[in-house]
Amino acid sequence: MVYHFQLLLFDLFILHICLYCLEKKKYFAGKRRLKELLLQSDNRFCADCRAPDPKWASANIGVFLCLKCCGVHRSLGPLVSKVLSVTLDEWSDEEIDAMIEVGGNSAANAIYEAYVPENVSKLRPDANHGERMKFIRSKYELQEFLKPSLKITSGKPSISVQSSFSRRILDNFRVTSTSRDSEKAMVEFIGMLKVRVKNGTNLAVRDMMSSDPYVILTLGKQTVQTTVASSNLNPVWNEELRLSVPPNFGPVKLEVFDYDTFSADDIMGEAELDIQPLITSAMAYGNPEMFGNMQIGKWLKSHDNALIDDSTINIVDGKVKQEVSLKLQNVESGELQLDLEWIAS
Repeated sequence: MVYHFQLLLFDLFILHICLYCLEKKKYFAGKRRLKELLLQSDNRFCADCRAPDPKWASANIGVFLCLKCCGVHRSLGPLVSKVLSVTLDEWSDEEIDAMIEVGGNSAANAIYEAYVPENVSKLRPDANHGERMKFIRSKYELQEFLKPSLKITSGKPSISVQSSFSRRILDNFRVTSTSRDSEKAMVEFIGMLKVRVKNGTNLAVRDMMSSDPYVILTLGKQTVQTTVASSNLNPVWNEELRLSVPPNFGPVKLEVFDYDTFSADDIMGEAELDIQPLITSAMAYGNPEMFGNMQIGKWLKSHDNALIDDSTINIVDGKVKQEVSLKLQNVESGELQLDLEWIAS
């Protein structure tokens, strides 16, 4: 009798160990999915101020945050933004699924920063607490930058309401996720510009012997950014950035900065991308899949642009593409090589 009782206890102990191991396996699988999302290029920077290497997230909004912006999100309360540490806190499957469904910072910002007024400046990594509080409250709590038809007007949304809200507006506004989804869901834009930032050459020194460069692209109120290349004056990024292009588009502003931990980032040069030749050529030919590989246009080098050489526009394998080499302006040295691709909506 005692022997059978001991066997029963042993079986219960083994069962308990198995259940524990299954829970741990499930936990680490969820953490791995979250880490894979964090490693995507647009999620390597804070969704609000673009500071690099965010370690926090708003689980119900679906964005990754730096420590300073995380503090402001906490002050809004969990009904607006439920803040969790990516590495230290435990995440439920529902919270991880919600983050993955949103798709990260670019997709969320296409929603929450869809209509930022001209007189409102976006946050930078060196913003003070008051600036962060004002912008983040306007962005998430007051929803001042959303398309009016998407605003929640019945008070602060609960976490479950916020999640379903994010899913609903993502159906209309998602601009990054998989390439297929993003290409189909460009609402109120004439198309999407893909910019592959390939590499830089002979960039300017801003630290003692080197620099920690990163590239920012701006079109209207949209801003996208590469990762930081540590201590490298000839960095190779090879990162794809995406911008939705409105009907009244202007040039894309390109800026290179040196990342500094304890002070404002130093400018390392700038340039403008005139995307008119690319878009005009693409629209003149219509569906590029109907044509073979051929040149369809050209952006000419001149004294008032940053081109190193004439930049041809081509149909390549059914896609409209352009290679661009730029000499950075207002700086002692530096060049950038980019690949552009146009996708009509």
